[in-house]
Amino acid sequence: MMILSGDPPRSRLLSALLIVIVAALALAPFLFPGAKPLNVAAKICIFAALVASYDLLLGYTGSVSFAHTMFYGIGSYAIAIALYTFGPSWGAVGAGLMIGLPLAALLALAIGLFSLRVEAIFFAMITLAVASAFLVLASQLSWLTGGEDGRSFQLPELLRPGTVFVKNVFGITINGRILTYYLVFIGCAAMILALLRVVNSPFGRVLQAVRENRFRAEALGYRTVFHLTYANCLAALVAACAGALNAMWLRYAGPDTSLSFAIMLDILLMVVIGGMGTIYGAIVGAAIFILAQNYLQALMGLASSAALDAGVPLLPGLLHPDRWLLWLGALFIASVYFFPTGIVGRLRGMAARP
Repeated sequence: MMILSGDPPRSRLLSALLIVIVAALALAPFLFPGAKPLNVAAKICIFAALVASYDLLLGYTGSVSFAHTMFYGIGSYAIAIALYTFGPSWGAVGAGLMIGLPLAALLALAIGLFSLRVEAIFFAMITLAVASAFLVLASQLSWLTGGEDGRSFQLPELLRPGTVFVKNVFGITINGRILTYYLVFIGCAAMILALLRVVNSPFGRVLQAVRENRFRAEALGYRTVFHLTYANCLAALVAACAGALNAMWLRYAGPDTSLSFAIMLDILLMVVIGGMGTIYGAIVGAAIFILAQNYLQALMGLASSAALDAGVPLLPGLLHPDRWLLWLGALFIASVYFFPTGIVGRLRGMAARP
């Protein structure tokens, strides 16, 4: 259990659910061939790491930040600008990471030192203002970021779809696109395991103490501003790495895919669905939300057609695919009502019962 930092899932049902999700993601190119399933699997991997990094702030310190998409966008734009400017080479990828990651960490450090000394609401307001300003800046600096159109670029030759390694492995051609997917999968898995180690370290225990009672933690001699700022920097670094992987997967970075406030809302929903204060909840929440986001409309279309063929009144209209957002909202409200501590929190509670 060393790879899980001594914190394995606490119920058999949760363990089975996580095994199914991770195994499906690991074998996605072979189990679910096609462009859309692979895109969905890559998005689940990226958002699982992104949500886990946000949960380090919200779930383990109680700090509400609205700048997480800014750090995510910094990683995306750093890779995109480097590959667009210097060409499709591994040196450009390295340059993007060497610029994007320190920039995200420095911004997180400045925001933390400036706002984490006072009430939490001030930190939330500052992060919202900075993230909004960064979005406007990225849209206006068209000579650098491409403006509203964003930046498209090419990947190194090894990661291009035209690069074929093996022509037939269980009916699948192993090419650069598959290699890019496994780069995303392994990178996100490594970040999630690293965050799991952080929250189970003495540093993570201090973060939880600060969340429960900041004044008591300060009375015990802990430098709460240092711990909160350090957690903010760690979360920003992971978010920037997730953004870099997202840009490499999409071969594009733009305001809608990297800096949109809608992404921040999606992150919050995934944290609530999976459960705050648990890294495993990020995996479960990301998988459920993204699968619903991509396949709920299609499933409703099938159900509406079946109800229409069966002659059931009203049901075809209620299940019409155009109402998928309504049903997604209903599913979210139901999940919050039945799982107020998130799905993982409820499964943990079931395991704790005698």
